[in-house]
Amino acid sequence: VHGGPDTMSDVMEVETSDHARLRLQLSYSWHFDVSHGDEEAARLAFNVPDFVMDSCKRIASRVRGAVAAETFDTFHKNSASIISTAVFGLDESGAPRTRLYFESNRLCITSIDVQNVECTDAKTRESLQKSVKLAIEITTASQEASARQYAEEREQQAKGELERQLLTDKADAERERKALLQMEAESRVIESTGSSKAEAKATAASRAIEGEAALTIARLKAEAKEITFATERATLEARRSAELKYQHAMDDLEIGREREMAAIEVGKFESAVGSIGANTIAAMAQAGPEMQAKLLKGLGLEGYMLTDGNSPVNLFNAANSLVGGGATQN
Repeated sequence: VHGGPDTMSDVMEVETSDHARLRLQLSYSWHFDVSHGDEEAARLAFNVPDFVMDSCKRIASRVRGAVAAETFDTFHKNSASIISTAVFGLDESGAPRTRLYFESNRLCITSIDVQNVECTDAKTRESLQKSVKLAIEITTASQEASARQYAEEREQQAKGELERQLLTDKADAERERKALLQMEAESRVIESTGSSKAEAKATAASRAIEGEAALTIARLKAEAKEITFATERATLEARRSAELKYQHAMDDLEIGREREMAAIEVGKFESAVGSIGANTIAAMAQAGPEMQAKLLKGLGLEGYMLTDGNSPVNLFNAANSLVGGGATQN
């Protein structure tokens, strides 16, 4: 419940363990832990008529007890945390709590602000001022020393980078000078050996042209020989083909002629046999050699041979006998 201002302030005097007396001005944020419609809790909020004075006394008591256990220097450095821990306390885990609750009237203190800390004793105030001044001087000197050290460090770094850059530039310049000298030497070598190189290149080019020409001539000669060989082979094949055809034609003519002569002889023989007759031939076979000779002479035959299919005849011996018989008769 927020029934008016939610902050209150208090001024108290405390004393540290080393007997330094201080005046503290603290400010507290507060509210009543009462839900809307909870009349019983609302009545409890009015149980303490002057809750501001009551709460300030109780808080001041806690603060005095906490400050009395600390030295001035410790309290001066950690005043906010010491006062907050003294007012709110610690939970079971040792962590500081976030509020102070008064069950009598359900008042909750949620925060503490240390607005002012001053010494009540003149000597202590003077010592504090000197201490603060000395601390400021020490801090200032420390900052100046840090700044000076940083500036010197930056200066040394800059000098180092400058020297390194100078060395790098010198190395690059030396490298370029070396490259220039090498190029000049190569140029002089080229100038001194230019003519010989040109002559050597010309000679090499001439020999290359001569070699290519010789190679071309050899290739053309080989092609000419191949063409000549192919022509001769084609001519020979054509000649052989023509001779073969001529020989085949002559053989065919000879075979035809022999067949015609054989047909003529067969016809002539058949005509002779037909004119003589089968009986005459049988008589001739039965007649003696002289009669056979006469008959053969009359028929114009030099010899004859009669056989049937049941009596095989040796044609070689028969031919010899016929030839021999003809020679005898002649």
